[in-house]
Amino acid sequence: MSAADRFAAPEGIAARIHRHFRVALEERGYRADPQQQAAIEHLANWLEHFLHGHHGWFRKPTAGAYLWGDVGRGKSFVMDAFFAAAPLVGKRRVHFHAFLDELQARMQEFNGQPDPLSKAARCIAEETRLLCFDEFHIHDIGDAVLLGPTLQMLVELEVGLVCTSNYSPSALCDDPLYGERLRPVVELIEKRFEVLALDNGEDYRLRLTPLDNWGSYLWPTPNDSLSLVKKRLGLGSQSRFDQVLEVNHHPLRVRAQDDGRAWFEFDELFEQPHSAADYLWLIEHYPQMAVSGLGPLLDYPEDVGKRFLNFIDIAYDRRLQLQLYASVPLDQMASGGSLLDFGRTLSRLRQMKQVQLKEG
Repeated sequence: MSAADRFAAPEGIAARIHRHFRVALEERGYRADPQQQAAIEHLANWLEHFLHGHHGWFRKPTAGAYLWGDVGRGKSFVMDAFFAAAPLVGKRRVHFHAFLDELQARMQEFNGQPDPLSKAARCIAEETRLLCFDEFHIHDIGDAVLLGPTLQMLVELEVGLVCTSNYSPSALCDDPLYGERLRPVVELIEKRFEVLALDNGEDYRLRLTPLDNWGSYLWPTPNDSLSLVKKRLGLGSQSRFDQVLEVNHHPLRVRAQDDGRAWFEFDELFEQPHSAADYLWLIEHYPQMAVSGLGPLLDYPEDVGKRFLNFIDIAYDRRLQLQLYASVPLDQMASGGSLLDFGRTLSRLRQMKQVQLKEG
């Protein structure tokens, strides 16, 4: 990939990104707060220096940027504006779960060869100059083990990395199950990345209108749930009921399926040990989905709750048309929730249309 292919543009890179950010704000009727403005300025200047190699003789160039802050602070908006304006061919924006799924698939291509992870990382680096991750977080020990060496290799291969997260780098290690596994990742971010905080200010998700709804949260589930879900999900006469799917080489029971539509029970999706790769597979095959049987999260073991949170992350990012059928209103479903990342999940669920059904 030539330098011209990477950043050919009639204006400077930083100026282009600033202009695009202003236009994106004007289109939405927003005004950037000081932290958001500082973040886009840092990203714009970083990319210009990163691509043109403006760094000290003895100092390694900054490898990327890490934006962290509370839910709804506009991190994704800032990164999306930056990504859209970045004048490169070899750029990618990807949800973190999807990237890890891709990484493992690429490693399988080198199965039986020495160091498949290194080979997979090199393949990614050959195709990508700028890689943007949204919602950087880890809730799986296997992902934690892969993450450190993968990021280190990508940095060494001069792939620029931009991440958004709800957590400061040091807070990534808070989970006692695999915090130590993430310590090399934290050290890499603190040493080689620009760390930018958007940790207070307006929650921009409170401005969202019904046009931003990506699904429905319905409660309480009536006794005749079959009739209700069939109607609302649009299941037709050719629908198939109570079948078993083969998802990534293991079974998963589906209540009903039709062309691009599927209905699952909560316990089947989340009380069984399904992975992010399984949820990605389902969303790819069924862009309209209903999930019934959701109760207060406090009633479930922590691993079940984490799977549900991961699913909502992926579903939201992929804009799944989702119907959630619950036994209680959303605020009651969330009460007492102490799960890591639950604030982000609750914010996303509140963007759904809230539908109170008649009991019976």
